[in-house]
Amino acid sequence: MRTLWRYCLAGLLILIPAWATLLILSALFSTVTRVIGDLPGQIGVKATPILGALFFILLVLSVGVLATHVGGKQILAAAEHWIQRIPLVRSIYLTIKGMTDLFQFRSRFGRSTVVAFPFPRDGVWALGFVMGAAPNSIQVEPSVNLLMVFVPTAIHPFTGYLAFVPEPQVRPLNLLPEDAMKMEFSAGFYKPVEGWLGAPKDLA
Repeated sequence: MRTLWRYCLAGLLILIPAWATLLILSALFSTVTRVIGDLPGQIGVKATPILGALFFILLVLSVGVLATHVGGKQILAAAEHWIQRIPLVRSIYLTIKGMTDLFQFRSRFGRSTVVAFPFPRDGVWALGFVMGAAPNSIQVEPSVNLLMVFVPTAIHPFTGYLAFVPEPQVRPLNLLPEDAMKMEFSAGFYKPVEGWLGAPKDLA
């Protein structure tokens, strides 16, 4: 029964973001197509599905260009701040944004080591991703190497804390980064396969 539940949950974690993305893209494409449909009477352009697709691609590329430049980032940050001030819209936006952020996961944390360590105090443990060694200016104790560990927060796992942790306190886990993010994103409902609390096979 637990195995069946784990399979169902894993399927939902894949289907829900994919379905939400499909609905959003479909709505955007339909909106662009309707806008294109008003052009014939204005500028003499014949509305076709191909033309709608081209305008949609142009819209996506334009927003992408805007999001990768400093001025555009400031505009988008201001827009997000305004959206987050609206209670209901904020909840929907942050949830969907968390889903879309999962698509950027491999480029951010795909090669990180998943670890457990005491956080935010002794006796309480948290999952984290080792991002590398801390800068030399922070290595205040010569006998102990400090690691930079990113601690994501549920339900939007790409926000969180950057902790500087002594290497002896870090325990590598036999857990793929994708599975760790599923645990964070589902607030602990996703259950990895047995044995994930042990050391990785290459360290065992």
